[in-house]
Amino acid sequence: MPAPPPTITTEQLTTRMSSAIESLKFLRCTVKAQERIDGTIHQARSIMKLTYKPLRIYIKNQKGVEVLWLTGQNGGDAWVYPASFPYVTLSLDPNGKLMRSSQHHTALQAGFGTISDLLRTTGLRQDNFYSRSFRYTGDTVLLGHTNHILRSDFPQFRYVNYKAGKNETIGTVAERFGCGEYRIIDRNNLSIGEKIPEGKVLQVPNAYGRRTILCVDPRTYLPTMVQVDDDKGFFEKFEFFDVVPNQPIPLEEFTKDYKGYKL
Repeated sequence: MPAPPPTITTEQLTTRMSSAIESLKFLRCTVKAQERIDGTIHQARSIMKLTYKPLRIYIKNQKGVEVLWLTGQNGGDAWVYPASFPYVTLSLDPNGKLMRSSQHHTALQAGFGTISDLLRTTGLRQDNFYSRSFRYTGDTVLLGHTNHILRSDFPQFRYVNYKAGKNETIGTVAERFGCGEYRIIDRNNLSIGEKIPEGKVLQVPNAYGRRTILCVDPRTYLPTMVQVDDDKGFFEKFEFFDVVPNQPIPLEEFTKDYKGYKL
């Protein structure tokens, strides 16, 4: 018997997922993260609450570290309770070295923004072959529910030489190549936030990953898992549990003195 036709096309799946992410107004979820840092896999589990437009973020990890960031408040810094000495709330730059250590992404990228960016094609990119390489490859079962699989196999992943232009930053280079900031920083021994001199030659990945597997919940069209491998093997994996989209979150849950917070 011939195989049954697919229930959804790649274009339909990517469009619906992107639309679901862009339509989020509120989000609660638990995220399990595994990230390769200096050759070691670092793991973390966090609960997250987010509102969009304006962006408000609350994160608490398994160690009790709490982060609260609100658009237009605290001079752009996040309030951070470190759950360790000196046990006082700090104001820290979410893009700074202290908050970026031992993780690939910033607190401001909490939720699904990074995943949406994997499939985003823009005129700023050197090329969009990686974003266009995703294909719907069937279904799997996660946590008892069927999930659609989007997969990218990109064997041409490699590091290329790139000469920085005028006023170039790590962020603008990462956007140009769609590769994320972490590998640029790591490969070139840069400091977080470092300005790049014009003409400096950097080693930059030409894409985000060699192999990327993305699972999407067909009930919400939101991601439930993403795993990325690169030239060294496993790079990162994020799993999303207890996802509650677009259920209003009271504003008091984004205040320092909300019950149960130590901020």
